[in-house]
Amino acid sequence: MPVKKQTDNNITTPADALPKQAEGTDAPPYRYILEAFPEASIVVARDGSILEINRKAALLLEDKKPWKQPSIFFFLGEDARRTVQEALADCFTGRGRQRVETTLVLPDASTHDVELVLSLFQNTIGGESTACLIVLRDIAESKRLELDLLRFSNLAHYTVNPIEITDPDGKIIYVNPAFERASGYSKDEVIGKNPNIFGSGKHSKNFWQKMWSTINAGKVWVGEVENRRRNGEPFFTHLLISPIIDNSGTVVGYFAVHRDITEQKNLQQQLIQAQKMESIGLLAAGIAHEVGNPLTSISSLVQIIQRTTHDDFTQEKLELIKSQIARISRIIRDLVDFSRRSSYEVQLTDVNKTIREAIEIVRVGKKSKTIAFQVELDDNLPRILLVPDQIEQVFINILINAIDAIHESVSAPARVSTEKGKITVRSSLADESMVITISDSGTGISQDAMPKIFEPFYTTKQVGEGTGLGLWVSYGIIKSFHGNIQVSSALGEGTTFTITLPLGSTLE
Repeated sequence: MPVKKQTDNNITTPADALPKQAEGTDAPPYRYILEAFPEASIVVARDGSILEINRKAALLLEDKKPWKQPSIFFFLGEDARRTVQEALADCFTGRGRQRVETTLVLPDASTHDVELVLSLFQNTIGGESTACLIVLRDIAESKRLELDLLRFSNLAHYTVNPIEITDPDGKIIYVNPAFERASGYSKDEVIGKNPNIFGSGKHSKNFWQKMWSTINAGKVWVGEVENRRRNGEPFFTHLLISPIIDNSGTVVGYFAVHRDITEQKNLQQQLIQAQKMESIGLLAAGIAHEVGNPLTSISSLVQIIQRTTHDDFTQEKLELIKSQIARISRIIRDLVDFSRRSSYEVQLTDVNKTIREAIEIVRVGKKSKTIAFQVELDDNLPRILLVPDQIEQVFINILINAIDAIHESVSAPARVSTEKGKITVRSSLADESMVITISDSGTGISQDAMPKIFEPFYTTKQVGEGTGLGLWVSYGIIKSFHGNIQVSSALGEGTTFTITLPLGSTLE
């Protein structure tokens, strides 16, 4: 066990704990000066033999027995002995003050970390004109603190949780690699900056004022925050901020630990979306019954009136009524189809063929005449288990939206362009999945609208031009096949839908 650090209070040292002086000689005058030194100090000859020692050194090196080994090398291991011998030789040859960090091996087999500071001075005993003063500075505590610092710095550096440290003014002075990965910012980009560079603007001034008042009071603050990554994506974290307080009670900085809950937030949103869909499903059957029956009666009456009148104006208005009845019926049918398990037959489907058929259907429309279709399909796609009518409906829904987006872009007053609109459809294989992308050169989708496009009844089209169910139904169909549908878009830059379908059971 290491020797405990001694204090200057009430030190009593037995007379035999100090080295004996040669008979007929008086104690050197500097012996009394040694006793005034705050550190353990000894005087040694060129060969390392101890000539003088103060009480602090005696208490450190002795084991309550008379001095028997008057040599500094007795307290050193083999490697340390060679190092100190070299430093001692350099000291006696006039090379200036020497410093050596080493470990003393004490008589009770315990060890003690010290720094030896060797200085040459004039001597009056022992037959030599010079001697070496060795001051033993206790570095056991500093070694322990250094080891603790190393442990904690490694903990901060290699933890999976993002960590940042700021000065008292809130400027960042450290971030760990996990923070760089999570935020997208490099260390050099954030050092010296205020953490508000990550701010999303979603939290009020009162929110941050409460946080600052808590940590300035020396307390720990915990809360959930929404930040922004370097690429603009939302970054949700459970944040803990702790003030760093020195021995005088002064706040010298702040230590912040983030726990990434972005995926958890996304799952919560998906759960909410699923609950919305479940609610719509429960209402769908009732809507079909309560609205479907009156619509059937109205439709029958319209047909009767059409057969009994030949007035063109009346026929035109009756056709308008029929088209609106058909539109309402289509909405109800989509709701009912989505809310119940499909009864359609699952079969091995040629997806490329289905894509081509969907394109041919939408090409018939008037809006498609000015649009160029670029089709790039991988001929090596295997057939996979799907419901052909349903997957075709997905492609048709997305293509119709693309056509409408291009038409809106071309007809926008602020946009003057003679270029034809373009829709690109591609299919390929990637990672045991089939990938279909449908891209358009339309107006694009705003970032505010992106999270809502798969919600029921949400549409950016004019009133009467869309039901807001096409993408919602398409989303449900793709999910029922254990696939995924994603969208990337920017205003004025068009939109790309990416559909991923697992290969699953393919035709052998």
